[in-house]
Amino acid sequence: MASVPAVAPEALDPAPAVGQTPGRAADYRTLMKPRITLLVVFTTLGAMVWAAEGLPPLGLTVATLLGMTLASGGASALNHVWDRDIDRLMTRTETRPIAAGRIGPRSGAIFGVALNVAAAALLTVAANPLAAGLAMAGSLFYVVVYTMVLKRRTPQNIVIGGAAGAVPPLVGWAAVTGAVGLAPLLMFLIIFFWTPPHFWALAILARREYARAGIPMLPVVRSERETGTQILVYTVILAAVSILPYTAGLLGLVYLVSATLLGLRFLQLSLRLTRGLSPVVARATFLWSLAYLALLFTAMGLDRALAAAV
Repeated sequence: MASVPAVAPEALDPAPAVGQTPGRAADYRTLMKPRITLLVVFTTLGAMVWAAEGLPPLGLTVATLLGMTLASGGASALNHVWDRDIDRLMTRTETRPIAAGRIGPRSGAIFGVALNVAAAALLTVAANPLAAGLAMAGSLFYVVVYTMVLKRRTPQNIVIGGAAGAVPPLVGWAAVTGAVGLAPLLMFLIIFFWTPPHFWALAILARREYARAGIPMLPVVRSERETGTQILVYTVILAAVSILPYTAGLLGLVYLVSATLLGLRFLQLSLRLTRGLSPVVARATFLWSLAYLALLFTAMGLDRALAAAV
């Protein structure tokens, strides 16, 4: 989604520990899932740097990233509202502000909608209507398609829903150029295929909680062998897709070397998961997936910046 990264909504914003009572401002900040929003901002910025072949204008950059922060936070807040029942059934989410009753569902919904309205207005005025429309489409897809429709019904929830988290590069590119071309579409594909192995590695660690909440995540409803195989399959596709910006002539050797080395490590970890869903390996895979995406997008921006400087 434009407003939410491909990262699983439960993955990067753990609730406060039981017994803690955060303040009102902290609760509303938690509704925005700031760590997820950070990845949204990072992938948006990576696309902007590539599109501008260097640093984009400061005003446009600040406004676009702020708009994406608002859109991501708004969609995340609405996710909190809708998932409050299942959040109460899982240890790591039971103390979230709405699940724990510190913020009412109505207040959370108003907050989420208001943030998205503000994001749409800011992106329309400071960037362009295309960037705003893409951001809102991503938020809507995340809230309605992933959260409301897919999450509780199919183990393919994160595969299809991952399209929402792949939208930020489209927004960043559109903000700079006013259009969407091949480069942002390839970034979209990279995040789309990155999402399943990233999320399923996390789901391995939390499969008992997902099972208790009745959420059909892949490690809950499929065998260890099938889960490991699916993670490997998507990682192979991801590694191949990550090379496309080079083969299409859009990026150079700096990116190619980076993408190859990063992909090989991801493949190594995924292959180990086919031998058994070890929590240790799953955690290493999940953590590497976060580093992978950040480093890959850094390599994109660095490659273009170096090319422009030559």
